Amino acid sequence: MENGERLRQNIEKQARRMVQAEKDRPTLLAQSVFLGTLALLFVLPVVGGAYLGHWIDSLLAGYSYRWTVSLLVTGVFVGGMNVYLYIRKN
Repeated sequence: MENGERLRQNIEKQARRMVQAEKDRPTLLAQSVFLGTLALLFVLPVVGGAYLGHWIDSLLAGYSYRWTVSLLVTGVFVGGMNVYLYIRKN
């Protein structure tokens, strides 16, 4: 009967895990908030870098897009790092 008792305990343990997993399952709202946060963490540095670069380029004489492109690429890198670190933390 020892094997039967062990089998029963394993099944009960698995059933408790399944019930707990169902309770811990994220809702649609929680998933939407998570994706929205990821989007903001990525988009804000990109838009901020493009805007700052355009502003710096407008202060310089002549037509230039050097700062815009440089800070746009920097924004993509910073946004990517933000998303990576946020996902790694959660």
